[in-house]
Amino acid sequence: MRTWLYKWLPIVFGCHCLDKRSFHYKGQRFPLCARCTGELVGILAALGSIAFVRPPLWMLPVLMVPMVLDGGIQMFTSYESGNIRRLITGMLFGFALTDVFLRSTAAVFRYGVALGERMAA
Repeated sequence: MRTWLYKWLPIVFGCHCLDKRSFHYKGQRFPLCARCTGELVGILAALGSIAFVRPPLWMLPVLMVPMVLDGGIQMFTSYESGNIRRLITGMLFGFALTDVFLRSTAAVFRYGVALGERMAA
């Protein structure tokens, strides 16, 4: 299982897995960098709490902005954020992206059902 995670998680997330941008436990690097680890935690949190926590639709892009800004500023300047900041911004982004995905999937499903009902009538 461990070999599988270390092989496939970076591929699925498109992770660079840089050692200095990753968390370590007992001398072993996590299979994902800090930001991608945060995204994974955010995705799992959204899936686990979707029945209880539904932020307003306008808030979802707001939750995504910190990671976009942090990564963008880091890419175009000499600024280097820390792993805790990467983890937190990744969590916010992963949560919001999953919520957007689930809401859009549900909306398309409802639209398809309504369209099918109209065509059957």
